[in-house]
Amino acid sequence: MSDVKKFRIQRALGLELPGLGKVGALDKRNYPPGQHGKLRKAKISQYGAQLREKQKLIFHYGIREEQLRRFVRNARSLQPSNWIDALVGLLERRLDNIVFRLGFAKSISAARQLVSHGHILVNGRRVTIGSMVLRPGEVVQLTERADQLEATQVARQSPRLPMPSFLQFQNAETTDRGILLMIPDSSHIPFEFNKNQVAEYYAKRGV
Repeated sequence: MSDVKKFRIQRALGLELPGLGKVGALDKRNYPPGQHGKLRKAKISQYGAQLREKQKLIFHYGIREEQLRRFVRNARSLQPSNWIDALVGLLERRLDNIVFRLGFAKSISAARQLVSHGHILVNGRRVTIGSMVLRPGEVVQLTERADQLEATQVARQSPRLPMPSFLQFQNAETTDRGILLMIPDSSHIPFEFNKNQVAEYYAKRGV
């Protein structure tokens, strides 16, 4: 995805999505893209509001609609009474997101590349599937080669987000490995998010 498209997506949604890795999307033009962007002040419909919240998840985590629907079904089976928290717990525990939240990459797509290129170890074993969902207690580590890459060093010097409470580095001396402490919930999403709108969107579609 080009930088221009990333900016347009964030302007259309009216907020920055950290997973896209670009800062300042709304600094100069905090209105929707397009010729009449400044003039669009009509109230958004209920469906439009629900769609926007769902799109935030899709674009931030870099997943497709089919993938999100699969996560929704899994979340419903895990925690029927509060499946939105279960959904966020699954999305935030994806390996590509964990690599991003540990500060090893500037965006989730960059984190996914690190994983797919074999630069990430989980519990000491090389894993190349970014969609892998981790469990509490598992350790995510950069390979020796990845530890020396300029991209990972730059990312770690200036992480896109602060370390969330559900993660920590395994020890204070090294920043090349982190451990998942617990299952995150909707309070850990790093952007403004209305979980009720997403719940209503999928409830109406029988997912």
